[in-house]
Amino acid sequence: MGFAAASNAAPSIEVVPLSPALGAEVRGVDLRATLDEETIRLIRKAWSDHLVIRLRGQELSEDDQVRFGETFGPLNRSAKKRAHHNAANPAIMLISNIRENGQLIGALPDGEMHFHTDQSHQETPCSGTMLHALEVPSAGGDTLFANCYTAYETLPDEMKQRLAGKRALHGYDYDNASTRRGTVLKEGVPHAVHPVVRTHPVTGRKALYVNRLMTLRIEDMDPQESEDILQLLFDHIEQPAFVWGQQWKPGDVILWDNRCTVHARTDFSAAERRLMRRVTILGEKPF
Repeated sequence: MGFAAASNAAPSIEVVPLSPALGAEVRGVDLRATLDEETIRLIRKAWSDHLVIRLRGQELSEDDQVRFGETFGPLNRSAKKRAHHNAANPAIMLISNIRENGQLIGALPDGEMHFHTDQSHQETPCSGTMLHALEVPSAGGDTLFANCYTAYETLPDEMKQRLAGKRALHGYDYDNASTRRGTVLKEGVPHAVHPVVRTHPVTGRKALYVNRLMTLRIEDMDPQESEDILQLLFDHIEQPAFVWGQQWKPGDVILWDNRCTVHARTDFSAAERRLMRRVTILGEKPF
């Protein structure tokens, strides 16, 4: 069914918080429509205020999703030819466990995934990630989000002082440690160094910028001390008071800010299909 209106009127938008920690549902918007400037402003404000936004009941084409993603900035477009990227639309990536002719059609197919922020192993990580759910399992496969602003702000002053100016090494071995901590740096494994505490370029707020999956060590620190502090920080970030969990329904669109959140995936049955369509928004070098 086509959408008759050329735009969505901003007054119809409702922003409903999803938890005390973070997250809000944006209601009254059909993302197939051409959104007016005021609607876009309100959605962007909801994203900035709540870190993660959800829009339910969406039936988006790839072009619809790309168009909405571009309202937040230029999108990452893969130059590599991989099965989980659409050659005709390189901004689109599939996250799926579905196999066709014995071959996976998507990336990161199965099971639990440790908390992380997307692309922290790159020099210029993406600012935001958007997932559109097409098929979901009957149970599990939830996405958990943690508020890294709050995680930083609730650290003891002594720890804040200890982390001031510190930088950490992030790496990601997609072939051997794609979902659980265990990356070992070797030839071909992408890696980058970023501040342990980064400043959000829009809000000016400080957030912890370490994550269990990809942060390997704090630079210029004894290895055991580094590991001890990182484990303490991971546990602090992931405590339930800072976390909200998204239980997916087909048609859900979720957009999260990688500069001030981390996210994880819960386990689900490999016998059930899961298909998500992803775009990422280009970011800036963390500072």
